[in-house]
Amino acid sequence: MALYLIGDVQGCDDALGRLLDKIAFSPSRDTLVLLGDLVNRGPGSAAVLRRVHRLGAAAHSLLGNHDLHLLGIANGVRKPGRHDTLHGVLDAPDRDAMLDWLRHQSMALHRQLGGHDLLMVHAGVLPAWSLAQTLVLASEVEAALRGPAFGEFLRGMYGNEPARWQDDLAGIPRLRVIVNALTRLRFCKADGTMDFDTKDSAAAAPEGFLPWFDVPGRRTADITIAFGHWSTLGWVSRPDLIATDTGCVWGGCLSAARIGATPAEREHIEVQCAQSQKPG
Repeated sequence: MALYLIGDVQGCDDALGRLLDKIAFSPSRDTLVLLGDLVNRGPGSAAVLRRVHRLGAAAHSLLGNHDLHLLGIANGVRKPGRHDTLHGVLDAPDRDAMLDWLRHQSMALHRQLGGHDLLMVHAGVLPAWSLAQTLVLASEVEAALRGPAFGEFLRGMYGNEPARWQDDLAGIPRLRVIVNALTRLRFCKADGTMDFDTKDSAAAAPEGFLPWFDVPGRRTADITIAFGHWSTLGWVSRPDLIATDTGCVWGGCLSAARIGATPAEREHIEVQCAQSQKPG
């Protein structure tokens, strides 16, 4: 029995199928976690959603910014952008089933492996958040996605402010900060102020900012965090970190991490992706 983590698929169903074949994934034996952004920019978003759904309880997915964007478009909150490739979902006869499945996926997941904590998110975790707090905050967004105020949440989801977490935040501003941290974060200041403009590598941090995982005193520094979202960062594997977005939709690779009880038992498996899109 193996646990596999797969980075941003972004509608590249062919690459996902080849990667699952390469790792010989068995739903009766193995567990798969997709670290968000299943859809958009690639040509097969609907095929990806159907494939993952068919895997049943063996597959778990996190919600990324593109997945939430799909829900926003489908519910009339946003119009598709010129780079969006979501029509295959929006025009599908099983559209409602796919969208309902998507809104019931997770914002964060936690596993214990060999007595060590593994936290899985799409983008990042703010320095002031502990493991326990991150999971509680993720559950607040999940409740909003699944609850009767779903439309209100989607209408308030977009935006960059507040740019910093405060414990006394409430309502939509509170949920927006949680969403932005878990699905959009790359760089932040030591006080948790987030930057949403820079999409370059970790070496290109704006003045006064650091990659979120390198902020001194980060409260999750003693656990392992796995994430995607940051294609210009590429594959990173260190005891406290697994970065899995290797730019499949931009002409790179789709990557899986086979997770063992220790970092030494971690394995990186990848397949080349045929897609070549412009980042944007």
